[in-house]
Amino acid sequence: MNVSRPVFSLAISSAILLSGCASEYTFNSNLDTKAIDDYFKPGNVVLYKENQRPKGSFEVLGLVEGESCQQTADGVPASIADARTDARKQAVELGANGLMIKKCLLTEQQVDSCYSQAICVGQAIKTATEQ
Repeated sequence: MNVSRPVFSLAISSAILLSGCASEYTFNSNLDTKAIDDYFKPGNVVLYKENQRPKGSFEVLGLVEGESCQQTADGVPASIADARTDARKQAVELGANGLMIKKCLLTEQQVDSCYSQAICVGQAIKTATEQ
């Protein structure tokens, strides 16, 4: 039995299949790349919770506020986490790479158009180095 013939056939078949992968393939998507970039921007802001400070020097860029609102009675409840994320988005707009949270508050009573509401206030900061 000649073993080299099946091995040779397998090698040729693999080469043909792999050559199809090396072609000029382009991927088109209906996703908005700017929206994707905006979605991930808050991830670049280091969060310092109450009573935490960054190591080293930093510059305070301004005060920011984030909000989460439950808009309907059967909607998703407001959360502190969503309010913090919103505050991080505001910090990015100021050019910050850090956010020192000063206070977060969750209200579970209907206020204005929110059935429940979470608010976080903090200082947008720029640290000298990435923490």
